[in-house]
Amino acid sequence: MKYDFDRVIDRTGTGSFKWDLADALFHGSGLLPLWVADMDFESPPEVIEALVMRARHGIFGYTAPGPAYHDAIIKWFRKRHRWKIRPEWLRFAPGVVPALNLLVQAFTAPGDSVIVQMPVYYPFMRAISLNGRTVLNNPLKLEKGRYRMDLEDLERKAMTPGARLIILCSPHNPVGRVWTRDELEGLGSICLKRGILVVADEIHCDLTYQGVRHVPFASIKEEFLMNSVTCLSPSKTFNLAGLQTAALVIAGGERRAGYETTLSRLGLTWPNVFGSEALTAAYTHGAPWLDALIDYLAGNLEFLKQFIARNIPGVTVIEPEGTYLVWLDFRGLDMDNNALKRLMIEDARVALDHGFIFGSPEGDGFERINIACPRATLEEALRRIERALKSRFQEAKP
Repeated sequence: MKYDFDRVIDRTGTGSFKWDLADALFHGSGLLPLWVADMDFESPPEVIEALVMRARHGIFGYTAPGPAYHDAIIKWFRKRHRWKIRPEWLRFAPGVVPALNLLVQAFTAPGDSVIVQMPVYYPFMRAISLNGRTVLNNPLKLEKGRYRMDLEDLERKAMTPGARLIILCSPHNPVGRVWTRDELEGLGSICLKRGILVVADEIHCDLTYQGVRHVPFASIKEEFLMNSVTCLSPSKTFNLAGLQTAALVIAGGERRAGYETTLSRLGLTWPNVFGSEALTAAYTHGAPWLDALIDYLAGNLEFLKQFIARNIPGVTVIEPEGTYLVWLDFRGLDMDNNALKRLMIEDARVALDHGFIFGSPEGDGFERINIACPRATLEEALRRIERALKSRFQEAKP
């Protein structure tokens, strides 16, 4: 294999949020972290080389993204996702989560409502509530092991006085759905009719499994393009989250101006020079690495499914169509959230993302596991969970 995804790289002592802070954040000891959404793989060699070359230049002054930056984004999305983005639509953002906060500030007012679809990436709710807006939940439905949108409920929620915006997670984190064109058209039509702006977080768009294609929301029709803002970033695709780089697609000139005004009020004018270099290199040269990565992730997913089926009865894998995050259903074990949390942290000594943080009751009894790690790491985590559950049920026997 050209890229060695099996190699275990020691990340401790590097300031890694995932590894160095896991024990403190989860209040455990010796935890194996498969939680926060970054990968335990090196980024593509072309990205590393580009960063080293830029560092050797030795001058790191204010830097504006040049033509190569915009061309890299445009060519990547045209080839990979059949979406023709115009350069004037692109705007810088210091990461997707900061962008969500900025967009809530720019396009809603205090007291307005913002729709989310729980269980969903928990910073969505923070971006709403911390900015003085109200979270309006349009919960997903789990039917026969697969999640779907509840468009009837969305229609009702969209009529709520003060509802101004929806944050769409596409592909969806944590449930792993890659929404179909029909599903997106249904959501988009409701939002158009009710005057709801769609903010599409498409940060996981490149990470889809065989036979599944991501459809950019704004690519479906002109009306959706003009009634949306799309958040893009290479951070999940190429493991660049620490470089804090993202781009927004905003086709409407008036809306672009509104976003830029919000940026200016916070003094967020210049992107990180290394983030721009990494984005350009990744989108220009990273396709072979990404293809190999997806093959490896598919192998990890198959390993996870088989291991749980054979060794951890009562737990169900909600099979993802995209992302390297897998939603595990522990509800068959009849444990409440606190008991499940204690099992993972105290008994298994594994740090996963607890389901309830993605919304309650929608996430109650679930755990999210990150499979973007060497298979040996994944196996060790699963064996720890297996041992903890066997020990628990043995102790429970009379």
